Amino acid sequence: MNIKKLKLGIIGLGYVGLPLAVEFSKKRKVIGYDISASRIKELKRGFDRTLEINNGSFKINRNLELANKIEKIKNCNCYIVTVPTPINKSNKPDLSLLFKATKSIAKILKPKDIVIYESTVYPGCTEEKCVPILEKISGLKFNKDFFCGYSPERINPGDKKHRIKDIKKIVSGSTSKITNLIDKLYNEIIVAGTYKVKSIIIAEAAKVIENTQRDLNIALLNELSLIFNKLKINTSEVISAAKTKWNFIPFFPGLVGGHCIGVDPYYLTFKAEKLGHKPKIILAGRNLNNNMSSYVVSQFINHLKRKNIKIKNAKILILGLTFKENCPDLRNSRIKDIFIKLKNKNCKIDLYDPLAEQKEIQYVYKKKKISKFLKNKYDGIIISVGHDEFKKMGIGYIKSLCKNNHIIFDLKSLFNKKFSNFQL
Repeated sequence: MNIKKLKLGIIGLGYVGLPLAVEFSKKRKVIGYDISASRIKELKRGFDRTLEINNGSFKINRNLELANKIEKIKNCNCYIVTVPTPINKSNKPDLSLLFKATKSIAKILKPKDIVIYESTVYPGCTEEKCVPILEKISGLKFNKDFFCGYSPERINPGDKKHRIKDIKKIVSGSTSKITNLIDKLYNEIIVAGTYKVKSIIIAEAAKVIENTQRDLNIALLNELSLIFNKLKINTSEVISAAKTKWNFIPFFPGLVGGHCIGVDPYYLTFKAEKLGHKPKIILAGRNLNNNMSSYVVSQFINHLKRKNIKIKNAKILILGLTFKENCPDLRNSRIKDIFIKLKNKNCKIDLYDPLAEQKEIQYVYKKKKISKFLKNKYDGIIISVGHDEFKKMGIGYIKSLCKNNHIIFDLKSLFNKKFSNFQL
């Protein structure tokens, strides 16, 4: 197939699909499909709640059509799937949205069509699970009538420096010709270039180990932080000293949430266990990171006691609710764990996040977002996310919100350690 004849349909217009659609629309016609009618309505009026596209300059151009009906993309011949692949309550892969998108595509699949997956999956999932769905519903044969590819998303939410075009793209296809075609397609928009791999399963595996490695590195620093706190030394200062050696890799302790680092390792361990291997190190890292919120709360309660502040009805302000800095996404944020544990101690908790949507805060926390701070009100403040707005507030203003006898936990080390009672 000639690359010029590719008609793109992008399925899923979240923090991955929308930037992809916008970039491709600068080069060719694109139809962006999302199951959410409200999402399409927001985008058509120039509002992106993920903040991946600048709302001040975001405009739908004539090359980009948006739709929430699958029939609108039936004339496309190249489909790119960017739907969420979370985990369930048992930490097992939840592929329901991926399978739903695959079934929708299968109903309109035509001979010579290409389906490219970007959603995170375990190694082997595309060809073992998605391809059979496409074959069964469409009646077409894989690698004879239609073809597949896998090019894992690498977008870093909230990162304004490393945008989609600036991140090297892994590409793969179900045949060498399809790989080359997909490679040419992505090279239209990826300034950083592409990296071709020999098979879809290699591309799938590369994606899950990227975040698994990061998760384990953070777990190591979290454990070191536990040790250094017992030694009464500052973790940040230790890291600053250690990184003066050329081959030391500086990671930092913290709460690990979101839809990537806290999720992808479970996709790999799921597949490993299916193959009869118990991945001890990966799961140990996950367990340690998941328990960091309990550690923070235990330290917080201990510091309240040291200050002779009554825990029951203590007035607490949590600054930051999203899973990472400068990002509006609340999904899998470990801040909620802190909220629940403190609430169970009968603390009175106010919440504030300048980026998260009001309705989402109300839904997730069953609590209204506070719009106004009152001075001399709080017994304790937890600065839990490193939003730029909190840096602009300054530690002086934040301290003015507290009673004379108070504690401040600066989990992201935004300010000098002398201004806080605890830093990870």
